[in-house]
Amino acid sequence: MITWFRNLAKSWVAKVLFVLLILSFAVWGIEDIVRNFWRETAVVRMNGAEIEVPQAQNAARRELQRLQRQLGPDFEPSQAVREAIARQAVETLIQENAQRVEAHRLGLATPDEQVAAYVRAIPSFRVGGEFSRAILDQFLRQNDMTEGMFLQLVRDDLQRMQLVGAVRAGAAAPPSLARALFNWERERRVAQVAELTLLDAPEPEPPTQAQLERFHANNPDQFSTPELRDVTLGVLSAETLADQVEVSEEELRAAFEARRGQLETPERRALQQALLPTEEAAQRIAEAWRANDDFDAIGQAAQAAGGAAVTLGDVARADLPVPELAAAAFETPQGGITRPVQSPFGWHVLRIAGVTPGRSITFDEVKDRLREEVALEKAADLAFERANRVEDALAGGATLQEAAQRYGMQVTSLRLDAEGRDAEGAPVPIPVPVDARAETLRAIFTAEPGASPRLQELRQGDGFIAVELRGVSPPALRPFENVEADVRLAFIAEARRRHQEERAAALLAAVRGGQSLEEAARAAGIPSERFGPFGRRPEPGVPGLTIPPELLAPLFAAQRGEATMVPTRAGFAVGQLLEVVPPDAGAEAEALENARRTAQAQSAEDLEAQFAAALRARAEPRINPGLMQQVIP
Repeated sequence: MITWFRNLAKSWVAKVLFVLLILSFAVWGIEDIVRNFWRETAVVRMNGAEIEVPQAQNAARRELQRLQRQLGPDFEPSQAVREAIARQAVETLIQENAQRVEAHRLGLATPDEQVAAYVRAIPSFRVGGEFSRAILDQFLRQNDMTEGMFLQLVRDDLQRMQLVGAVRAGAAAPPSLARALFNWERERRVAQVAELTLLDAPEPEPPTQAQLERFHANNPDQFSTPELRDVTLGVLSAETLADQVEVSEEELRAAFEARRGQLETPERRALQQALLPTEEAAQRIAEAWRANDDFDAIGQAAQAAGGAAVTLGDVARADLPVPELAAAAFETPQGGITRPVQSPFGWHVLRIAGVTPGRSITFDEVKDRLREEVALEKAADLAFERANRVEDALAGGATLQEAAQRYGMQVTSLRLDAEGRDAEGAPVPIPVPVDARAETLRAIFTAEPGASPRLQELRQGDGFIAVELRGVSPPALRPFENVEADVRLAFIAEARRRHQEERAAALLAAVRGGQSLEEAARAAGIPSERFGPFGRRPEPGVPGLTIPPELLAPLFAAQRGEATMVPTRAGFAVGQLLEVVPPDAGAEAEALENARRTAQAQSAEDLEAQFAAALRARAEPRINPGLMQQVIP
C-alpha cells in the first residue's frame, strides 16, 4: 500500500491535484480581493479619470449639508430632492475631473507654495490679520473634509481659474449688444392710469337667502373644514426618558467641578492699554502713565512713539489671549499701571481702571439644577441608544405602541390639521419642543396611509419622532347655518370685486374704441393719473413714478396708445401707454459703460459654459445607474 502511494505521488495526476490544492488555499486567503476583482466600484468612468462611490457619497453629503445651512432648519429634502442632489454632486465631480485632465494635458501646475498662500489669504480663515489654523480645522470638521481633500479642491480651483481665465479673457461685447441692453434698461415710459379699488366700490344690494345658499354651495373651498389627520405620535427624547435616569452624588460633584467656570461669575477688570513697538518706548509710557493718568495724553504719547492706546473695556482673565498679559492685568491693583509685557503684537502697558469682583457659588446652591441638567444629558445619550432599538423593532413588524411601551417612548393620539389646529380651530398641544412643532406637522402630513411608522431625528430639538397615520378626514363643507356670517361677507366682497371688474372692462373697451383713458375715466367718474417717465424698476414711494406693479410688464410690452387692464392687490387697474422716452447715451455714459460690462460678463459666462460643455463631451463620462443609488444622501 505504501509503495502504491509513493508511485501515485510521482504521477502527473498527483502533481495537478497538489497545484489545485495550493491555489485553493491562496484564493481562500485573498477571498475579498478575488470576490471584488470583477465588481464595478466606480460610479463614473471617463477618459483619464474615474469617480469612486465613496468620493461621490462624500460630495453628495457635503452638498446636502450646504443646502441645509443655506435654507435653514425647515428644509426637509424629499427623495426626489435627494436624488437631484446626488446627480448635481456627481456632475460637479465630472466637471472637476474633466478640468483636471485638461490642465494635465496643457501642462498646468499649481505649486504647493501658491496653494498654501491662497489658503492663508482666505478672509474667513484670518483673525486680527493673521491666519488661524483653529478656524481652518473647524471648517474642515463642519464640511466633513480632510486637509488633503480641501487642499486638492483649492489646487483644482486655482487650475480652473487659470483655464477659465484664459477663456473668459477672450470675451467681448459687440457695441450693438451693449447699446440694446442699455436701451432696454434705461428706457422710460409715460402712462395714464386709473385704479379701481374694492374699497371704492358702492355697497351692493343685500343678498337674499337663496343667493347666499347658492354662493355657499358654489364655493366649497372657502367654507370647508381643512383636512384632518388622526395619528399616533411617538416621541423619544431626553425629556421623555429623564425620569428613567439616576444621577449619583459623584456625578453631581464632577459636573459641579467641570462647570464651576460657567456657574460662577469671574472677576472682571476695566482696562486701558497702550501698545508700543519697543520695550524702551513701553517703559517710558509706563512711567509717564504712573505720573499722570490722563488717557488722552497717553494716547498722544503712544502715537508719537509709533504705537496706539485703546480702551479694552470690561474683560475677564479668560478674555486676554496672552497668559503673561492676563497675569499682569489681574495681579495689579485698581488704578495701577502694569509693567511692560511682550506679546506677538508688541509691548503692552495696561492701566487697571476698575475692578468688578467675581462671585463664587456652593455645590448645595446648584445641586438640584445640576441634577436636572445631568439627567437630561444622560437621557439624551440613552435616547440615541434606544433609537436604534426602536428602528429595529419597527422594521421587524412591531407596532408603534409596542415599540413605545418597550423602550419608553411617549405616545400621543392627535387629530389636527396642517396648521396644528383641531376641528374647532383651537391649537392642538404636540409633545415636542416649540421649535420642532412645524417639523413634526410636516412629518404628520407627509405620512402615507398604510405605511409603517418610521423613526426620524428632529432637526430642531434633540429627539426622535415616529408617526403612525390612522385615518384621514378629507375637507368637508361646513353647514350653511354655521358659516352664514362668513358667507355673507364673502358674497359682498365678491359683489364689490365683480362691480369694479365690470367698470374696468368698460374703461378698456372705451379706450380701444377710440377714446383716451383720461377722457373715458372722466366720463365714467373714475379718477385717473398721469405717471412717468418711469423705468422698469421705479423707486417705491416717489410721487408720479409709483404705479401699480402689476401694470409695469404690460405697459413695457405695449405699443404707444395701447391700453391694458390687470387685477391688482387692491382691485383693478387700467393703463394706457402715452409716451416712450428713449435713453440718452451721451447724458448717461456711465450707464452705457455698465451695460457694456454686463454684456461682456454675460459673454464671458457663455464662453465658460461652452468650454465646460466641451470638456465634458471630450471626457465621455459613463455613469453607472446602479451605483448612483448608493450616492443618494
